[in-house]
Amino acid sequence: MQGDYGDLKVGRLLLRETFKAAESSGDSRSIDLEGQESSPPLTRGELVWRHDNLCALDTGCVHPITFTDKPERNTYAFVASVSAEYTEWRNDIVTSDWKLSLNRLGTDTEIDLQSRLTGVARVNDFSLPGERWHAPPIGHYGYQTGNSNPTTMTRTGADGAMTVYRSIPPATSPRWGCEPTDYLNGRVKLTSAGAELCGTDQRLSPTGWALTNGLVNVTPGASGTLDVQAYTGGAWHSKEWNISAAGSASSITGWDGATLLRNDCEHIILRLTKGLNPGRATLDLALRRGSRTVEGYLQTSTSNTLAAYRSTLETNTSAAASGYVVATSNDADGNRFACGSARTFTAHPNGGVQKTATTSLDFWIGVVAGGASAASGDAASDLRNQYIGALPETIYAVRR
Repeated sequence: MQGDYGDLKVGRLLLRETFKAAESSGDSRSIDLEGQESSPPLTRGELVWRHDNLCALDTGCVHPITFTDKPERNTYAFVASVSAEYTEWRNDIVTSDWKLSLNRLGTDTEIDLQSRLTGVARVNDFSLPGERWHAPPIGHYGYQTGNSNPTTMTRTGADGAMTVYRSIPPATSPRWGCEPTDYLNGRVKLTSAGAELCGTDQRLSPTGWALTNGLVNVTPGASGTLDVQAYTGGAWHSKEWNISAAGSASSITGWDGATLLRNDCEHIILRLTKGLNPGRATLDLALRRGSRTVEGYLQTSTSNTLAAYRSTLETNTSAAASGYVVATSNDADGNRFACGSARTFTAHPNGGVQKTATTSLDFWIGVVAGGASAASGDAASDLRNQYIGALPETIYAVRR
């Protein structure tokens, strides 16, 4: 909270709460807000973060809107328009005067949030139907999938216990309720230099980023290309992975560029770019809310051997004929790494996937939490099935 002002949150974005909230009804229900962020009292970096993230707000997704001093105004809304005027008096004061126009969708007592899971299971070479699954925010209620109910499991991450719904009936779009104050709990986050980013229209450094959903945390690696961490037993556990666009002898050690392709609470896709000699490689990393795996899609401009594998040898068992590789024994944390692909691949000796004479490689990296004692839903074959069956999710607000 800034001074004597409350906080206004628009999705992930934190702003100073304004005195007025102008509302209207009719053909559309709107709420118009305007205010100013200033440095001081904010640091210049904090003000720039607020200004940039305000301008990056997506207009096509549902946002929870919450107030400190006017909690009865809490609602869900679309962003209709946003503007901000940045002013800097050198070595003195910096301000951002902003305006927000929102289309109110309703409170959690008026509307359900509907997750439209569209498309079909991922095309694969193993004749797998995949598993249709879904994870709404921590704190949701009244989950409904029509006349048939899914099964449930609980995954406990850094943000708390999350319910994951499994075997969701086909051709259904789950509906659920959630207070706006709970909507962000268990979300997927992309941070850069420690600050969480809103929207996709962002200037993003290829270093210093972290992609997390409270169960999986992915950062640039210290000794490998990626550090993929799993949250189990109340702590984060790290494993380094190499990504190679030219065989095992040449893993990628740094990236030239980074951009956000999608940045929603339920799903984030980060694209990393690396210049080759000649050509380039791109790696799309995707993380979904409630998932124990990070998804990768590596592409190159010319055909080569592409691979994703453990940076140090870890004894593993290949089930490549079924689409995955898994550690043979539990590690010191009681877990086992697992990885795989939807397409035919060769198991890497260190533990991983590789494919020769290709320009693309899809893969997933995760953890069998509990190792030999993994719960149903967390076994290596379950993680594979969830990767194959994961569907794009778009959230809508529907009247009850």
